[in-house]
Amino acid sequence: MNKRASFGPAGNSESFSAMGYKSFEDIPKFVKGAGLDVYEYQCGRGVKISAANAAKLGELALGEGIGLSVHSPYYISLSSVEEDKRKNSARYLLECAEVIVPMGGKRIVVHSGSCGKLPREEALFLAKDTLKYCLSELDAAGYNDLNLCPETMGKLNQLGTLEEVIELCSLDERLIPCIDFGHLNARTHGGLSSKAAYAEILDRIENALGHERLACFHSHFSKIEYSIGGEVRHLTFADEVFGPDPTPLLELVAERSLAPIFICESAGTQSEDARKMKEIYETLLASKGE
Repeated sequence: MNKRASFGPAGNSESFSAMGYKSFEDIPKFVKGAGLDVYEYQCGRGVKISAANAAKLGELALGEGIGLSVHSPYYISLSSVEEDKRKNSARYLLECAEVIVPMGGKRIVVHSGSCGKLPREEALFLAKDTLKYCLSELDAAGYNDLNLCPETMGKLNQLGTLEEVIELCSLDERLIPCIDFGHLNARTHGGLSSKAAYAEILDRIENALGHERLACFHSHFSKIEYSIGGEVRHLTFADEVFGPDPTPLLELVAERSLAPIFICESAGTQSEDARKMKEIYETLLASKGE
């Protein structure tokens, strides 16, 4: 297993087109040129890429040494009270599986949905039931070696606290938590203001899911503006008001020899900010003599 953290963007930053790149075929070259390791293909508004083009992207990414993951559609709702919507969630994840496999990747990030008018406990119960159904459908289609990554969410009315994501991931060892630290900071109104706060998150993951899944957790990172209801909008690393600061987290990752995948979701500067994270991390490793 890779013993180092990996870094890359969620989709294409503004610099992608500014540098003259236009096609999905340019993505691996761009990511490699930015000094990064991974790329999260965005299917938030549906799976628009064909299996053939996914295979082409995977071939080019392999040639550049770039790892790929997929972000599933935003309209997935594991916790919907409508059974059809929950079953459709499995269909959307199957569509993601049909492209992540030819891409050569394994990870599909998934939003759990909102609580709506349900008590959180009931919404979580529905989400767990739907997630089990999704796994069974993936298994039946031959996709039993993929990793679904339930994501922590930034708005208070969304299902996706750290504990809720941990409970979802406890259903199956193939479920890897996607810890969005910007979201957690937003829903706690600036709670990730210290190294100890980050350490508590990592400790809770390890205590509940074991060291192996902690060591390879998936992550989204960006600075995010928040209000009383949580997340408002994604910012860039130029922000000095809302945070969170990635450095204390990267210190812990280096100290504990963890190897997560960090996907930066900054607004338009995701490649540049992912590179900043990688540079901080590499400086920390160098100080350890690694």
